Amino acid sequence: MSHVLSTYARFPVTLVRGEGTRVWDDAGKSYLDFCTGIAVCALGHCPPRVVNAIREQAGTLMHVSNLYGTPQQEELARVIVEDHVKLPGKVFFANSGAESNDGLIKSARKFGHARPQPDGSPRYEVISFTKSFHGRTLGGINATGQDKVKEGFDPLLPGFKHVPFNDLAALEAAISPITAGILLEPVQGEGGVNVATPEFLRGVAALCKKHDLLLLLDEVQTGFGRCGPTMAWRTIAPEVQPDAISWAKGMGGGFPIGAFWLSDRAIDASGKELSSLMGPGSHGTTYGGSPLACAASLAVMEEIAESDLPANVARQEQRIRETIAAWQLPVVTEVRGVGLLLGIGLDATRFVVPEGKLPAAFICGKALEAGLLIPPAGPETIRLLPPLNVSDAEVDEALGILKSVLSDLEGPGVRG
Repeated sequence: MSHVLSTYARFPVTLVRGEGTRVWDDAGKSYLDFCTGIAVCALGHCPPRVVNAIREQAGTLMHVSNLYGTPQQEELARVIVEDHVKLPGKVFFANSGAESNDGLIKSARKFGHARPQPDGSPRYEVISFTKSFHGRTLGGINATGQDKVKEGFDPLLPGFKHVPFNDLAALEAAISPITAGILLEPVQGEGGVNVATPEFLRGVAALCKKHDLLLLLDEVQTGFGRCGPTMAWRTIAPEVQPDAISWAKGMGGGFPIGAFWLSDRAIDASGKELSSLMGPGSHGTTYGGSPLACAASLAVMEEIAESDLPANVARQEQRIRETIAAWQLPVVTEVRGVGLLLGIGLDATRFVVPEGKLPAAFICGKALEAGLLIPPAGPETIRLLPPLNVSDAEVDEALGILKSVLSDLEGPGVRG
């Protein structure tokens, strides 16, 4: 009997070892991993550069309180600001995407106190979007635009509103005197791999300027090369300048780390910077930004840059799209996404799903049996999240497995 809480509907496999794009279970069977910890293992499993960085740092200094500084944290913050965001600002280090998004929410509320309503009342509302996902803390589930994550956790926290994704008119109509910020994923991962249009992202930025709101970008799943250039928003609308960004997942290559960035832009006539609102005592963490976590993340950043992995991401995206289009399988409705955050839409009327199973999870289970790990993204979308350094041969092998799985659905028992 397991002593682990059953908070996950786990697939029936126990993994014990990984190397590159492959993992092995406790029976010795190998799998191609196109789940990668849900976009976490950006360089695959046990990449030598990251392993060596962790080993070296573990023998020097693993953890100190954030009451003190470390060179690893300072250097990682510099790399993020100067090489990736490329806009003046400051970074706070956390341990996960949920924590990073809570930091964005707190920052928006701080801003709403510093820039209140005309009568002096604080602004505190954050608008996000249907099908979004921002973590499973209380703040995260309230920001998330999916009812299923909120069930059983009433009463909900005040100050959150959801509107349809890619709908500028609905967004503008939802803005009220208490609104302080707009939170969005440039590419919604968990909600079905839905991409913000350039017009929408530019329009959101314009509304933020018009109504004195913060533009908060959740790049937890999309950042640091997953979607091509270092940040997904730059792939979509590079001229947009966010006020705050959250990250986690791939930035540690498998080691737990998260972060959020706040802009140094002035928020009033005195020149007060947005980043200065989160001063001493406003936020904190015991483990975030440890020397060990920062050393791992720096190794990931160095490998991404030196190997020009965003170029490989763009090339493999094109190969994947062309290959799937050539299949001409009726069960595939479309391929959505950017870079190596790709969602394959399924026509669930074309195959029989066992009672109690969702179509996407059913397909992921079939792929698992065939030796390929892929995660679902909503009820009728499967995701491809290979490492950023995935090879042509590995992509071809994975797509061969997936084509076989999907082709087998086009047989007896098809509905419609």
